[in-house]
Amino acid sequence: MGADGDGRRLADLWEQYAGRVQAYALRHVDGHASQEVVSETFLIAWRRLEDVPSDPLPWLLVVARNTISNQRRSHHRARGLEREMARVAHLAQPSSSSDQASEARATALGALAALSAKEREALLLVAWDGLSGAQAATVAGCSIAAFKVRLSRARRHLTSAIEVQDAPELARTDQMTTSSHRSSS
Repeated sequence: MGADGDGRRLADLWEQYAGRVQAYALRHVDGHASQEVVSETFLIAWRRLEDVPSDPLPWLLVVARNTISNQRRSHHRARGLEREMARVAHLAQPSSSSDQASEARATALGALAALSAKEREALLLVAWDGLSGAQAATVAGCSIAAFKVRLSRARRHLTSAIEVQDAPELARTDQMTTSSHRSSS
């Protein structure tokens, strides 16, 4: 059929069966949802017009039933997600310790970024991936002795980088402490 013939066939299907599909949907869902079921059913019929049999009502009702099932699953998942979000909402509440944790995380990430790629890999293989020195050496493609030297340097450089990043904070803390001691004297 051409586009005009397809359009006419869909219009005929709508005129003959939309009310019956609506009645079927209303037995299973509320009024608003039933309108969505009817719309979705006929959208699918339009997309799959070649698949619609000569006796279309049973086919249309199966499509409607599947659409209702899909809606229920979607609503069930949405309610589950809402419940889960409500359950963990308290975890997202800011606390004084979360500011400290994010500052510590930023300091650690900055210090890691200051390392060479090989040093960073050595630290992460051991600390993040939990590998032994021998396992990490295999992954890094070097001898165990070379890896131990690389890891030792990485730890030393990381400590130095963290101390450098913390130095301005420590200086401010020392200044505040010194100022408070002077004013109390």
